[in-house]
Amino acid sequence: MSSATVHNQLVCFHCGEVCSTTNITAEDKHFCCEGCKLVYQLLNKSGLCNYYDLNENPGLTQRIPVRKDKFAFLEDAVIQRQLISFSNEQQTHITFYLPQIHCSSCLYLLENLHHLQPAVISATVNFTRKEVSIVFDHHTHSLQKLAELLTSIGYEPYISLQSLQHHKPGAKKSLIYQLGVAGFCFANIMLLSFPEYFGLEAADIQLQGIFRWLNVLLALPVFFYSAFPFYESGWKGLRHKFLNIDAPIALAIIVTFSRSLYEVLSGTGAGYFDSMTGIVFFMLIGRVLQDKTYQQLSFERDFTSYFPVAATLVKDGIETPISLPEIKAGDTLLIHSNELIPADGICTRGKACIDYSFVTGESIPVNKEMGEMVYAGGKQTGGAMEILVIKEVAQSYLTRLWSADTFKKNNETKSVSFVHLLSRYFTWILFTIAAIAATYWAFTDSHKVWNVITAVLIVACPCALLLSNTFTNGNILRILGRNKFYLRSAQTIEDMAGITHIVFDKTGTLTATNQKEIVYEGVELSKQQQQAIASLAAASNHPLSRAITAHFGKLKRLPIEEFREIPGKGIEGMVGKDWISLGSQRFISGISGTGDNGSKVFIAIDDKIYGHFSLQNHYRESVAPLVQSLAAHYKLSVLSGDHATEHSTLQRIMGPEAALLFNQQPADKLQYIQKLQQRGERVMMIGDGLNDAGALKQSNVGIAITDDCNNFTPASDAIMDARELSSLNRFIRLCKANKQIVIASFVLSIVYNIVGLSFAVQGVLSPLIAAILMPASSLSILLVTFGSSNIAAKLLRC
Repeated sequence: MSSATVHNQLVCFHCGEVCSTTNITAEDKHFCCEGCKLVYQLLNKSGLCNYYDLNENPGLTQRIPVRKDKFAFLEDAVIQRQLISFSNEQQTHITFYLPQIHCSSCLYLLENLHHLQPAVISATVNFTRKEVSIVFDHHTHSLQKLAELLTSIGYEPYISLQSLQHHKPGAKKSLIYQLGVAGFCFANIMLLSFPEYFGLEAADIQLQGIFRWLNVLLALPVFFYSAFPFYESGWKGLRHKFLNIDAPIALAIIVTFSRSLYEVLSGTGAGYFDSMTGIVFFMLIGRVLQDKTYQQLSFERDFTSYFPVAATLVKDGIETPISLPEIKAGDTLLIHSNELIPADGICTRGKACIDYSFVTGESIPVNKEMGEMVYAGGKQTGGAMEILVIKEVAQSYLTRLWSADTFKKNNETKSVSFVHLLSRYFTWILFTIAAIAATYWAFTDSHKVWNVITAVLIVACPCALLLSNTFTNGNILRILGRNKFYLRSAQTIEDMAGITHIVFDKTGTLTATNQKEIVYEGVELSKQQQQAIASLAAASNHPLSRAITAHFGKLKRLPIEEFREIPGKGIEGMVGKDWISLGSQRFISGISGTGDNGSKVFIAIDDKIYGHFSLQNHYRESVAPLVQSLAAHYKLSVLSGDHATEHSTLQRIMGPEAALLFNQQPADKLQYIQKLQQRGERVMMIGDGLNDAGALKQSNVGIAITDDCNNFTPASDAIMDARELSSLNRFIRLCKANKQIVIASFVLSIVYNIVGLSFAVQGVLSPLIAAILMPASSLSILLVTFGSSNIAAKLLRC
């Protein structure tokens, strides 16, 4: 590797800027400043010079020095609390916005940051958002030093008041300005070109040259400013040895401008400045509309849609459900056992025993005392506790859990769409067609060559091919979200369309959690004992526990110590001076038993069995019609952790072909899903998210049903409001319709390209008309996909 020269000018080996001096060197390499030299030496010392192999001169200039105390504000604890996503005794997580990220070399360098600084545990780059998420050891490296390290290698973090409010600076305003300039120049060039279109009187012929040169002046800002996004995108593709869609557009603009300028300079014609500026103007309109559509889809899939479940707000001693978007700093939340913490806060009551495996991967729960910080995304495994919210949900770590790769299935393999396979070769096919047409017209009618080349390069529209899938999926996600059925990603739509077997959890899924008939049988309980039992049950989020809590009404809650919940068995803890246990007969006494016509929850106080609650399940009214509609198309199974006392009732509801399994522990449910998949079944698992996390994650599509509490688990692919369970079959049919709509829009775009190119190669299509047709085709695909998916949703009553 050595420094390069361009036009006999020495350029910096690191950033490519012209060197004003030849004195700044290192290992036969020249640099424009000491800053670039220091970065090179740092990378070389750390063995990261592969950075320069990925792209030529990939670095950013270091000529502008950064004052040493610029990031001193990061030592402020209040600011740190606003920026840090998560922190415990071992590590801190933070995400920086780095606007300098621009190529694969940036990706390589930032994700190898641990080689430059051992305190960095990991760094993950989100290239499209220009963000880097860093996990580092705060004992050996401060947040200020981390920001200074990034700045020293050319990636100064963008930290502002907007950053503290978790808003990114607008990056698309320049596109609007470029569109405005192109529109102004295009309109005036069209006006000044009227004499060329209709001719001039002999006495006014001298004005022709003036009009032509005015058109040249008006075309310059369009060529050098408005068209820059197409040059930039096309050039980046070429640097990575890939011809993207913007490459032929950029070539068409350059060819049209160059030929037009030649005609004006040589006096042989007026050129095609109207076509060139029209190309840029209409292309930018399409680009702006496309970006607006993407922003709309992104907004509609905001975190507030992913977490429709509620938390429990405590105000003046009264517990009320509150939706997550309504949680504000200063609110007090009650977190039950097995609930995720929805917002960062301080523990104010109870003892926290938090499982942060969703955040750190470490499964050992962390104990937190009153007054200590707790972070969103952790699951409370102890008893009920209260937290004082210090960050809204929008600013907490939980907002990243849903889309994090950590929670996606390990056994999934991404299939490549035939649309994207075609797009890889689309530009090559387009250049080939343009070359063949140009060769033909060069020997037939040379006057048409440039028009044909320009029209071919412009009229072909792979955007329609690529956007058909994106827009259709985006609208389906919006429609499903409107019906309180929230999917993790568009891939889940395709997975739902392909399922063959549906597995239901029973308790909390087929049965309504808030509608149970409860009868107590046993030793009469004192008021204090009732209060203790109600307090213990309130600490759990299991449907049976919630039913018992509701049965006792609003009794005053007592503090609980040493709370423990064993999934599928029961709960226990010290309430006051008594050791209370609630659960199955085996859990309480060690003896297996059978219930009669319902579930039984046994009670033991200080290891003495007092009696049991008999709970008669109330099946949701929507279950019977839902099962009837599904049974004709899918195999059905039910997995229940309860005894088989309701076998006959459940068999009557589910039908004779449905498989019913009782006494199923969480591990049993997971194994059953695996066995079905080994037989070639594509499984959809529907559970309440409490004891079903393993089965939900293993299934091809995992759906968590929720009523009114925060029991979301990142293991699920979707969240469904329990009131919409009856619509499940319609949702599946809509997902199947999605694929048909994509294929139809794809065929439509193929027909458009064939028709458009057939006219272009004949030389009967002007470049200006081609420039109008290309964004129009993208808009037509948008209308077709949106319209078709909306019609399908209306027909299915979604």
